[in-house]
Amino acid sequence: MILCTQTANPGRRIGLPETIRMYARVGYDAYDISIFDVSENNPIFRDGWREYVAELKKIGDEAGIRCTQAHAPFPSYAVEDEKHADYNAHIFDWIVRSMEAAALLGARDIVVHPIQNVPYWDNVEYLFEKNMDFYRSLAPYAKKFGIRVALENMWKTRDGQIVDSTCATPEEFCRYLDTLADDCFTGCLDLGHCGLCGHDAAEMIRTMGAEHIGALHIHDNDFLHDSHTMPYVGKMDWESIMQALADIRYAGNFTYEADSFLSRIPAEWLEDAVTFMQRIGRRMADRIEEKMKENAHRPE
Repeated sequence: MILCTQTANPGRRIGLPETIRMYARVGYDAYDISIFDVSENNPIFRDGWREYVAELKKIGDEAGIRCTQAHAPFPSYAVEDEKHADYNAHIFDWIVRSMEAAALLGARDIVVHPIQNVPYWDNVEYLFEKNMDFYRSLAPYAKKFGIRVALENMWKTRDGQIVDSTCATPEEFCRYLDTLADDCFTGCLDLGHCGLCGHDAAEMIRTMGAEHIGALHIHDNDFLHDSHTMPYVGKMDWESIMQALADIRYAGNFTYEADSFLSRIPAEWLEDAVTFMQRIGRRMADRIEEKMKENAHRPE
């Protein structure tokens, strides 16, 4: 199983080129490029961006690490008001550019959040139709660039409590993917979001199945805060999650979205912390594959 991790935290602190080299040094197979910043601080949103992406690709090739996953800017559409008018006018083009950049780096999948610009609980069907139009408008670009768009299960806060939002339940997540019914779409199951919304991640994995889950966001939390920390630090049941992934014969990457664990680590210790995360991730990925082998030898 390919072991992958996102670039967000170290990328901000030491820059993307050095982050890619560091991930290669500590033994990651791949990285997930976090294309969050849409300002001119991000070279991907400046002139000459293709040359910049080509340089990142060269750095990865020389270091022996590849980009297999990406995350587009979010939200995919903001609240419709004067404050967000400029953002909403440009976000579609920014997402398309991030798709092309990810494809040029070699990524197979790019996570694009579903739109949730209005309260979910009062607008379930409105958001479904809006998202169908949104994702279908991305399909020609996905096919042009040769990349899959991965939907993600989301959450919202209501009266101070984290509750379901778009694709939070396995039934709705599958409905979105089955309605799109196109090979250029897949699901990225965010395991931490399952816990936040009170859904058992292992049950969600089994309900959706490998036909709907092409990618993962792997991170832990205390079921109260979207902590994005590493497994075994919070309350997620990782033994049951690993067993469920083995049971459905999950065929995607093991991709951390857990680098908030690094946030308070001093810069001079950053590589030590990244190495620790890599070792835990490798053991978990190996454990999933071992469980798959055990399943294959289990009597019917």
